[in-house]
Amino acid sequence: MACPPVAELSSLTLLGFGECGWGAALLSGLGNSILIAVGAYAMGFVIGVGGAFGKLYGGPVVKDLAAVYTTLVRAVPELVLILILYYAVPGLVNEVLLALGQDRIVLPQFITGVAVLAFVQGAYQTEVLRGAILAVPHGQIEAARAMGMPPMLVARRIIFPQMTANAVPGLGNLWLNATKDTALLAVIGFAELTKATYQASATTKAFFTFYPAAMGLYLLVSLASIYGFGRIEKWARKGQRDVRG
Repeated sequence: MACPPVAELSSLTLLGFGECGWGAALLSGLGNSILIAVGAYAMGFVIGVGGAFGKLYGGPVVKDLAAVYTTLVRAVPELVLILILYYAVPGLVNEVLLALGQDRIVLPQFITGVAVLAFVQGAYQTEVLRGAILAVPHGQIEAARAMGMPPMLVARRIIFPQMTANAVPGLGNLWLNATKDTALLAVIGFAELTKATYQASATTKAFFTFYPAAMGLYLLVSLASIYGFGRIEKWARKGQRDVRG
């Protein structure tokens, strides 16, 4: 059955899951946004751990490279980085491949989106984790080394347990940033929530229906995330003296 003119459809119908509704498209976009945020956040955490330990305990070259990485990424807008990594870098690689007689490559949007946001997340998580490590009493680290503990054992038994509580608030904020930064991937055509919202509103001209709905979905994700990280922080601080006023 053909849908009636958009002007005759209610907001509930447009947001529904029927033949004339866009609810499924919006939820699919939300699912893609969450998947990309989770992937980018997890990869960024791995980069952040390596970057934090590199800046604190690495050699001169490692420290300099980590400093250049964090400074550059934090200084350049995420949108510019996305455009560079999605268009400029593959273009340069394709020029080299063509010169070598190879075929062009086309980067999958999902993998590219995860990699770009992970690259950004890694720089910010490096600084959050570095600060959390510095908050661990240095005397305990020196004592563990004096007992002959290897670096990885010192990290696992001394540093990681104590730095977790200090890092959780900052990492929670970065997770919220990751969920919102997925909207920037609309510029490369990835079908996340913002792109799905734009397509729905552009087709129906019901801008005041779809954009507030998208805002509500982002808000729900944020509220659930704040609650989750609050529980994690409470667990991480179990047994610690509450120094808050």
